[in-house]
Amino acid sequence: MIKRIAFIFFVIFIASSVNAQVANLNEAQIQARSENKLILVKFSGSDWCGPCIMLKKSIYDTQEFISFANEKLILLNADFPRQKKNQLSKEQQEWNDKLAEKYNPDGLFPFMALLNADGNVLYTWDGYNKKLAVSDYIYEINQHIK
Repeated sequence: MIKRIAFIFFVIFIASSVNAQVANLNEAQIQARSENKLILVKFSGSDWCGPCIMLKKSIYDTQEFISFANEKLILLNADFPRQKKNQLSKEQQEWNDKLAEKYNPDGLFPFMALLNADGNVLYTWDGYNKKLAVSDYIYEINQHIK
């Protein structure tokens, strides 16, 4: 019984740490430097932006992308929900606003920016193209990995 409970906690811990996202750019840069990874900032409106929701479901939530991201990327989600029940903490909203000012000043959704550990933009995507597969996103990101 104790082994079973320990195993369940272990599985929960591993599941929660897989594809963990960081909360702000400073955390992302520190982690990217220490793990030699790139940073992928995703600007989304998780509760109102249809293309954002489709991108998440068809690309970001796939096992293929999750496995790739765990190995190569630090994920930073800059969400801008509209529904009151989904509002972010004041601190998180301020971090997201600063990210938007710097990397997404035109307010495009969805919008992704691939950054190096210094915060320099390597590549950007905007919108959602349902003709692109997970492998297309992975291919494009791999073009910027040294």
